Amino acid sequence: MIVSGAVIVLLALLGAPLFILISGGAMLGYLRNDIDLSAIAIEIFGIAEMPILLAIPLFTFAGYILSESKAPDRLVRVTNALLGWMPGGLAIVAIVACSFFTAFTGASGVTIIALGALLYPALQQSGYSDKFNLGLLTAGASLGLLFAPSLPLILYGVVAQVSIDDLFIAGIVPGILMMAVVAAYCLWVNRHNRQPISEFSFREVFGALREAMWEIPLPVIVLGGIYSGYLAVSEAAAVTSLYVLVVEVFIKREIAFTALPGIVRESMVLVGGILLILGASLASTNYMIDAEVPQQLISVVTSLVSDRTSFLLLLFLFLLLLGAILDIFSALVLVVPLILPVAAEFGVHPVHLGIVFLATMQLGYLTPPVGLNLFIASYRFDQPIVRVYLATMPFLLLLMAAVILITFWPGLSLFLLAE
Repeated sequence: MIVSGAVIVLLALLGAPLFILISGGAMLGYLRNDIDLSAIAIEIFGIAEMPILLAIPLFTFAGYILSESKAPDRLVRVTNALLGWMPGGLAIVAIVACSFFTAFTGASGVTIIALGALLYPALQQSGYSDKFNLGLLTAGASLGLLFAPSLPLILYGVVAQVSIDDLFIAGIVPGILMMAVVAAYCLWVNRHNRQPISEFSFREVFGALREAMWEIPLPVIVLGGIYSGYLAVSEAAAVTSLYVLVVEVFIKREIAFTALPGIVRESMVLVGGILLILGASLASTNYMIDAEVPQQLISVVTSLVSDRTSFLLLLFLFLLLLGAILDIFSALVLVVPLILPVAAEFGVHPVHLGIVFLATMQLGYLTPPVGLNLFIASYRFDQPIVRVYLATMPFLLLLMAAVILITFWPGLSLFLLAE
């Protein structure tokens, strides 16, 4: 078994796909305990019986359609018309636009690439420093992961078997807090740049709203439908994807019908990878439960910490490190099944745990030296990676303070939920 484990580690270092590594580990465990390997295939096929998983490909497809259209341009124009008159308003525009776009695409890296071309030169022309612009767009792209219909929120709900509606509600206040902290910093840093980028104009507001009249109903469809109880999450995903398809392909005609197969293929490659990892992870999780791994982990953790505060601090540090070396989807399916029973032992609500998990993983994307968004920003803006590190550091420290507050004040996540 030691040799087999060493082979898996070697494959990981050589870049083997994650689902192969997870499946290989599960197979070794099953063989060691004389369990038929067909159990793994049963687990993988078993995810087809989860109706909520329909939301993942549908929301992903809608996000890819939006990113390929001119919807980002219209989103920036609307937020600019509403907020651009404020001194420092363009920075707030960037925060709002990035948060909204990341919520729908579920990928902060996509937001850096899609909105960076619009916002980076606009910030430069408005007198903001290059260092500030680089840090703002790198950090701002990760702010939307706590807002519906964020794909990581949905995936956490599936893995942890908690209400996705509750997760959507629980993410509202923490998400707004993180946005507010960054916005306050932006206004303070640019307090001497008092020249607004534009005068407030009702004409421009109405023009921008009219141009974006087809995209504006999207939050109403998703959030209103789910929170009102008229639509389940999977139903909201189906309505959203159909609505986006009709608007961008047939009404706006910004995406050629012949381009759809390529968009479908690209988006479903991501979905297929997530589902393969999820299926393999379920098989691995069942083996770990049979092997009493969670109970052993609880024993180890309880020997190191004695109260919930100490556990949350240890969890925060662990997730911060994890987010810097592992993508959020892999971390969700690999780590959540292990930490759920440990968190329950210390009285941590599973919904609060989900918000803490995702908020801290966002920070990992910004943590040197290997945070994913740092390298994406370095590539997108053609900047040295060390410069990106330094530019992002103030935002990372502020967001870290906000996440620590979210971690140790469960009420921020839970007070909107029904008793």
